[in-house]
Amino acid sequence: MQTRSSCHRTAGGSQDSNHRRRPSPIQLGVNQRTHHTTRTVLPGPSSPLARYSLTAVVDERASRELDIVGRRVIQRKSVCGLIPEELGGLSSDLSATLHNHIDLSSEFLKRHHKPRSPPTRTFSDPLILSTNTTQPIHIPNTMATLAPRADSFNARVRGSSHIDFKTATTGVAAKAMRNEIARLVNTVEDPATKRAFDTEMQSFFYLFTRYLSERAKSVDIDWDRIKSPAGDQIVPYDSLSQPRDNSNFNKLAVLKVNGGLGTSMGMTGAKSALEVKDDMTFLDLTVRQIEHLNMTNGVNVPLILMTSFNTHEDTLRIIKKYANQQVQITTFNQSRYPRIYKETLLPCPKRADDDKKHWYPPGHGDLYNAIHQSGVLDQLIAEGKEYLFVSNSDNLGAVVDEKILQHMIDSQAEFLMEVTDKTKADIKGGTLIDYEGSVRLLEIAQVPSEHVEDFKSVRKFKIFNTNNLWVNLRALKRVMENEGMELEIIVNPKATDDGHPVIQLETAAGAAIKHFKNGHGVNVPRSRFLPVKSCSDLLLIKSDIYSLRHGQLILNESRMFETIPVIKLGDHFKKIQQFQKRFKKIPKIIELDHLTVTGDVYFGRNVTLRGTVIVVANEGQRIDIPDGCILENRLLSGNLNMIV
Repeated sequence: MQTRSSCHRTAGGSQDSNHRRRPSPIQLGVNQRTHHTTRTVLPGPSSPLARYSLTAVVDERASRELDIVGRRVIQRKSVCGLIPEELGGLSSDLSATLHNHIDLSSEFLKRHHKPRSPPTRTFSDPLILSTNTTQPIHIPNTMATLAPRADSFNARVRGSSHIDFKTATTGVAAKAMRNEIARLVNTVEDPATKRAFDTEMQSFFYLFTRYLSERAKSVDIDWDRIKSPAGDQIVPYDSLSQPRDNSNFNKLAVLKVNGGLGTSMGMTGAKSALEVKDDMTFLDLTVRQIEHLNMTNGVNVPLILMTSFNTHEDTLRIIKKYANQQVQITTFNQSRYPRIYKETLLPCPKRADDDKKHWYPPGHGDLYNAIHQSGVLDQLIAEGKEYLFVSNSDNLGAVVDEKILQHMIDSQAEFLMEVTDKTKADIKGGTLIDYEGSVRLLEIAQVPSEHVEDFKSVRKFKIFNTNNLWVNLRALKRVMENEGMELEIIVNPKATDDGHPVIQLETAAGAAIKHFKNGHGVNVPRSRFLPVKSCSDLLLIKSDIYSLRHGQLILNESRMFETIPVIKLGDHFKKIQQFQKRFKKIPKIIELDHLTVTGDVYFGRNVTLRGTVIVVANEGQRIDIPDGCILENRLLSGNLNMIV
C-alpha cells in the first residue's frame, strides 16, 4: 500500500423519576398574526371500565361466576384485583394456557371508548392534567385451581411433565403479579392519578399474561414457513409515481418517537437534545424541516412527539423555544411499566413512586395504544389529518417524502414500512418476511437460536426495517376500537444496579403491519436511514461528508462516491464527554474510506483523513495527532507525539 503523510514521528513510536401525574397532550403552536403561543390541553379520558376499579376488591370474594368454555371463572371488578386465597372448588384444565381461555366475544372483554370532547384552545399556560396512555384490556381469571391433572403421571412417564409444570407455574405467577400490582396501585393517593395508573397497570397485566401464555406453550416461529417477501410485498422506491398535488401535505402529520435517553452514549437527558450538526439538535433539525415544508407549500403539517417518563419534562422545556416557529407541536407520554425480576416474575417497584430505575417504557410498539388513549388520534382525525409518518427522533434521514405519501394514497395501503438494503452493519435489524402468505416483521429476538445465522444472512434476508412507518389514521382507529392490536412480545433481558437479572416486555411498532389492509414495504435509498446510535455515527454526521439544507442532511457533492465512510471508534470514544474531549475539531473526511481508532488517541484541529486510516494506541500508550496533520492510507501504533 502506498502511503503519504505530512506528519513526522518522534522517538518512541513505530511506523507500521419519581411518579407524577401523567401530563395530558400539550400542543404548542403559533398564531400567525400575533405571536401568542397557542397551547392545547386535551382532557385525559377516565378509565373506560371505571366500575372495574383495580383496588375495589382487594379483600372481596368474587360476587358471581361465569360459565366460559364449560368452566366457571371469577369475574372481578378489575383484572388486577387480588385473587382470594380460597377459590371455592372451581376446576380448570391446566394444560390450557391463559390465552386460550380468553373469550373475545364476551362483553367483559370488549373495549369501551367514551366520546371525547373537542380540545379546548387557550392562550394561557397549559394546565397539566393526568392522562391515560395505555389500552385497558380485561381478561377473566382462569386459574381456578392448581391441582395437577389426572394424566400428569403418564405425562411424566413420557418425559413431558414440564408441560404441566409450566402451566401450573403460569397460574401461580399470574396470581402473584395480580396481587403485587394491586398493592402498587394502592400506594397512589390522588384519585385521578390512581385511575390513570390503574388503567396503565391493567394494560401491563394483560401483556404479562400474554407472555406467560406464550412461554407455557413454548411455540417458536415455524422456520420452514418463512419465505422472502413476494414482489408485491416490497415496492422499489424508484418505481413510485411522482406526486401530483402538494395539498396532500395537509392530510399528513409527523410523529417522532422521542423517548430515548441515549444512555449508550453516556447521556442522562433526552437524546433529541444532543447537538449533532452546526450547533443544532435532533429536535432543532426536525422543526426546521417541517417549518420549511409548511412555508414552502402553504400547508400545515403538525409535529407530534411521543415522550417517555424519562424524557417528558426535558421535552416540554425544550419545545418552548419553538413558540415562534410555523410548526404546531403536540406531545404525549407513552406508558410506564414495572421491570420484572426474572427469577420470581414479580415487579421490581414496591410503590408507584419508586425510583425510575425500577420502571421502563415498553418500546415504540406502545405508540398505538398511547396515541389512541391520549386523545391525540381523535384530535388529528378531527383536524382532517389522514396519514401519520412515524420515525425515530435520532434518524436524521427520516424526512417527509412526497413520493411515498402519494404512493400510500394511490395504493390505498393502510400501512407502509420503509426498508432498505442490508449491509454487514445491519445484520441484526428486523426484516419483512412472507409468513403463510401474509407480510410480517421478524425481529432477531423472535428467531430460534439454531437459525440466528440464517437470519443474519444477506442472501435470504436482503432488507431490514428502518422504522420509518406510514399509517392511515382512520384505519388505526378502526383497529384499536374494533379489532384490537396484539404485537409480538420481545423479552429484553437487563440487570439491576446490584446485579439481579430482570426482564422488560416490549413490542415493536413495525409488527403492527399484520393488522392493516394492503400493508407492505417500500425499499428506499440508504439516505433515508441515518441513525445516530453511537459516537462513531455522530462523527460521520458532524463531518464535512454532510451539509445542511433547511434542516435536512445533504451528501457533500465533492465526495466522489455515494457510499459513506466506515467509522469505528473504540471504547475511549464511547461516551459523548470523551468524544468531545478527544476531538478539538472534527477532522475533514471527504476522501475517507475507512477509519478505525482504538486506545488513548487525541485529534488536533484541521486534521485531514483520506483513504484507510487506522490508529491504535496500546494499553498505557497515547497518540496525539497534531493540528493540520494529513493522514492518508496510514497505520499508526505505539506511543506517538506527532509533529508536522
